[in-house]
Amino acid sequence: MILEWWMESVGLTRVQAQVAMSVAIVVVLTGLWWLVVRLVTRRIDDPTAWYPARKAASYVTVMIGVFALLWVWLGALGELATFFGLAAAGIALALADVLKNIAGWVYLMLRRPYRMDDRIEVDGVAGDVIDIRVQRTTLLEIKNWVDADQSTGRIVHIPNGYVFNRQVFNYTEGFAYIWHEVPMLITFESDPGVAEAILQSALDAVGGHTPEEAEQRIRRAAMSYKIRYTYLTPAVYLTVKPGGILLTGRLLVDARRRRAVDQQIWRRVLAELREEPRVELTYPVSRVHLHDRRESGHVPGHEPG
Repeated sequence: MILEWWMESVGLTRVQAQVAMSVAIVVVLTGLWWLVVRLVTRRIDDPTAWYPARKAASYVTVMIGVFALLWVWLGALGELATFFGLAAAGIALALADVLKNIAGWVYLMLRRPYRMDDRIEVDGVAGDVIDIRVQRTTLLEIKNWVDADQSTGRIVHIPNGYVFNRQVFNYTEGFAYIWHEVPMLITFESDPGVAEAILQSALDAVGGHTPEEAEQRIRRAAMSYKIRYTYLTPAVYLTVKPGGILLTGRLLVDARRRRAVDQQIWRRVLAELREEPRVELTYPVSRVHLHDRRESGHVPGHEPG
């Protein structure tokens, strides 16, 4: 065995030989990882291929290192079995979050509730997945103080263990579209039929998809999930609110195009409303009622005795 040969030829104790061999394994594997990554970055011009190549090289290196170190220390582990048995409970308690994150990473790799480039929301934090590691998932944050679903520029790290005890929302898994609503509040004096026609025309023009395309994606998603929609075309719904008549346009949009679609719809609607006197948008109004006290026979400064 290599370990015994090293102990006899160099004159090291068993523990010293195991430590020296472990250091050598780590150094060799680190060098090989660096060499592989360097070759990939030199030979492949596409930067988008560098990331998965680095991740694959890292995972393979770690796996080889773990098995190699277990092989080196297997004899010592047998001698220290009693110690590990007594310390197991304390170690498990101290590393509970770490172990949960590792289990979460295994779950992510096997079940794939989200993948790289998916747009997700976990524990109130939304963003695009830009990295998945053993302990954490990294997001490029959206929303927060930024309106609509645009990026804030911040990077957020979420522990992988959250997949077990937090709600995970995926905007883009399976079915690439999400439902978006455009509310339009008009006065009670406006013609709701004309307003509905204007909003419906804008929805149809800016919808950004065809029903056939959406149906095909739903069929693909239905292979994994029970997803079913009856109507995929844009629609307008009408209801009455205290401040006026509310028209709500509803349409399917790409998860990353909500703000762009919203802007295009409103540009068309506002352009139509400028030429349409029968429809008027409403806004918060305050009314003040003034009462002339002289009409009631009361003169300021002459209070009744």
